[in-house]
Amino acid sequence: MASVTLQNLTKTYAGGQLRAVNDVSLEIEDGEFLVLVGPSGCGKSTALRMIAGLEEITDGAVWIGDEFVNDTHPKDRDIAMVFQSYALYPHMSVYDNIAFPLQIAKMPKEEVDKRVQEAARVLELEAYLKRRPGQLSGGQRQRVAMGRAIVRKPSVFLMDEPLSNLDAKLRVQMRAEIASIQHRLGVTTVYVTHDQVEAMTMGHRVALLKDGVLQQVDTPSNIYNKPRNTFVAAFIGSPTMNMYWAELENESDTLFLRLGDNRLKLPATLVQQFSSLSQYAGRKLIVGIRPEDLAEASSIANADPSDCIAAEVDLVEALGSDVIVHIGIDAKPAEVRSSDSLDEIKSKAGKARCIARFNAKSQVRLGDTVNVWFDTTRMHFFDGETGLSILN
Repeated sequence: MASVTLQNLTKTYAGGQLRAVNDVSLEIEDGEFLVLVGPSGCGKSTALRMIAGLEEITDGAVWIGDEFVNDTHPKDRDIAMVFQSYALYPHMSVYDNIAFPLQIAKMPKEEVDKRVQEAARVLELEAYLKRRPGQLSGGQRQRVAMGRAIVRKPSVFLMDEPLSNLDAKLRVQMRAEIASIQHRLGVTTVYVTHDQVEAMTMGHRVALLKDGVLQQVDTPSNIYNKPRNTFVAAFIGSPTMNMYWAELENESDTLFLRLGDNRLKLPATLVQQFSSLSQYAGRKLIVGIRPEDLAEASSIANADPSDCIAAEVDLVEALGSDVIVHIGIDAKPAEVRSSDSLDEIKSKAGKARCIARFNAKSQVRLGDTVNVWFDTTRMHFFDGETGLSILN
């Protein structure tokens, strides 16, 4: 096994005019499962291909273990890659597809058979070794592709959106299987996806990219609860975080948050914990709150009226386990799109859509006026100019 180190990794195209990966430095520990996530075109697959040696490095360095590999041929890097497409040979059996890289390396037949049988047992493919890829389901074919990587016993696994061709149910099943297999094998793994649910459920750590720039590297829990900036906050979470322009008002050492004509009282514990927050009194800032941190006031025991906003229901999505409720509140939305830089967050006047995740027992209907409780202890605050978190 081995660690992977990226030092100021950069990839440019068009004579340096386009930066696909921009000065990315990252230390991936031995045995770690790291997920590279971000919107399409953010540079995550390019970074993975540079680690693999499939893409020339413009600047910076890649280390696998103690070895500098910038100029090392892909086959000599002791890595195994699993692609979005299964890339299986249709005329070969499952056994031969898995065995192929070992046969090319002219490994003894007994060792090939031993490794194929071990991989088939780990991936629960023993009953399918004589079949051809066309006789398998999508999930089984992806396991065969993984088997072909496993038999090589590499130092590093590189996975480029391996589940994107599967249906929703299979994706859920396979992401659990991949995480379990990685845990058992203990192989350092770099996994690329645009799906933030995959990133949050699979990785030991998550590295979020935007326009080739590394935004935050942290545990899934910290990425979710302590986003470094507005882009991270908006990208992670489903439904996405509600974000608005707001002002802080200080009255007799009590802070209030003004959203349009609405005003919410901030708890003293929050203000004491984050002393920098009071410095923003009278200044524009961006506030974010996740749908799961909103609730129907009637479902909260002794809900404080100063934590509530009355609003009309625009849409109700009953999911069974919970209810997604869209309401309109008097506020200016802060829009964070993947193509925006942090200082180009736009605002517009009028009603802003707010998404709340209510209890499954909620009886709210389209057109109702509902009193929405805001968990003010769970709010996120960002500088209105830089987009950086005030609370971190």
